[in-house]
Amino acid sequence: MKLYRTNNGFAIEHEGTVYRGAGIKWDVLLTQENPRGFLLDALARLEQIDPETISSNLRAPIGNQEVWAAGVTYFRSRDARMEESKAAGGGDFYDRVYDAERPELFFKATASRVVGPHARVAIRDDSKWSVPEPEWTLLISPGGKITGYTIGNDMSSRDIEGENPLYLPQAKVYNRSCALGPCILLNDGTFGKNAEIKLEIFRAGQSAFAETTTLASLKRDPKSLVDYLYRNNVFAQGSFLMTGTGIVPPDSFTLQVNDRIEITIPPIGTLVNTVG
Repeated sequence: MKLYRTNNGFAIEHEGTVYRGAGIKWDVLLTQENPRGFLLDALARLEQIDPETISSNLRAPIGNQEVWAAGVTYFRSRDARMEESKAAGGGDFYDRVYDAERPELFFKATASRVVGPHARVAIRDDSKWSVPEPEWTLLISPGGKITGYTIGNDMSSRDIEGENPLYLPQAKVYNRSCALGPCILLNDGTFGKNAEIKLEIFRAGQSAFAETTTLASLKRDPKSLVDYLYRNNVFAQGSFLMTGTGIVPPDSFTLQVNDRIEITIPPIGTLVNTVG
């Protein structure tokens, strides 16, 4: 079951049929401990609609939730962050956190800083080295249960973070630094370890970078990440947690205005954004 947020409400895709949501607030859906079951009970009362009507009408699937992120959860990310921070003397921090019991978790975005499908993500004007980070993203209930999945783009300024690890919030948190979508996949709380994550970046209509990884390369257990996030923390509206990236463009690559970023995670779909 897929849940889409639209400009005039929401839509549900289930077993090939799309339904128009009605009479339910978005945050009410996302705070359910079993949103899939909640919606299954409601389908009989909802109107069926043409799927084409939602494709150009999508918003980021977030209400009043916070977005958090986990770092150094893939070996490739560990290597990249060690290299970018070497000159500042912070490279071994990332090696140590990769093997530590406690994960790296950091605040990423409020809803106002998040954009949806086909919207423009931003690169900082005081950064010369910016990349997208494609991330499998968890929807978590107020009670700490993983209830769904979406695609996240954790826009990052590598030169700012590399200058000093303490600059991480500035490298990560700014207006339009985060994209979510195109939907939330609601299921029974499981997701295949062999699920692919593909990133492709187009420049002037041509592919400038493409790479694929799988969730099998994710070192951290998602439930453990959630456990640490919810320790001594309350998320009354639930939360989103990006689980880290296993794809990092080469050091010679930086995003440019009008680059098109496509992140695909079957069976969620493809999140498309343009830099600008």
